[in-house]
Amino acid sequence: MIAQLSGKLVQKQPNTVIIDVGGVGYDVTIPVSTFYELGEPGTDVSLKIHTHVREDALQLFGFWTGREKELFLKLTSVSGVGPKLAITMLSGMPAGELINAITNNDLVRLTSIPGVGRKTAERVVVELRDKLAVISLESREADRKAAHELAPGEAAVRDDTISALMALSYPKAISERAVSFALREEGERTIEAVLKRALRRLSS
Repeated sequence: MIAQLSGKLVQKQPNTVIIDVGGVGYDVTIPVSTFYELGEPGTDVSLKIHTHVREDALQLFGFWTGREKELFLKLTSVSGVGPKLAITMLSGMPAGELINAITNNDLVRLTSIPGVGRKTAERVVVELRDKLAVISLESREADRKAAHELAPGEAAVRDDTISALMALSYPKAISERAVSFALREEGERTIEAVLKRALRRLSS
């Protein structure tokens, strides 16, 4: 089974990438959260991989972090949740928010994800709430650490820029990822500058 792929990024789309490893191009399905962590085609990339084997196909699912892959595997362990729906759920909101929605029995938040009905959301909560409790604590700690790493004033810039993107009809999860990436790039930390970089990222 393939557990990790490292190579050159050949092509990327919000839910699919092609990675060249030693001259072989691997087609990998990814969540939107992973898409916004990737560089431009031609850059090096390394993804955590889950190999899904069916009778008629072999599919690769890639993730930027081990936590995303772990959450994907837990989601697919729930009756009625296949790999495609699990990717959709991970694309619908950041992993930390998804974990918190499950552990807090937030059915409204879960059913806001396209393709997730109330019965599916209820099954996910019942089967995963306790299993994700420890991960939820780790997620909150990671979020606090990330917030502390922002320079004074950057938290307000981040929140205002996310709000601006959402006002332009971009989903919250996508807006958060784009702004996070923009803040890591070189350049000014004003709302205007960060918004410009985020929009450039979204249009690429």
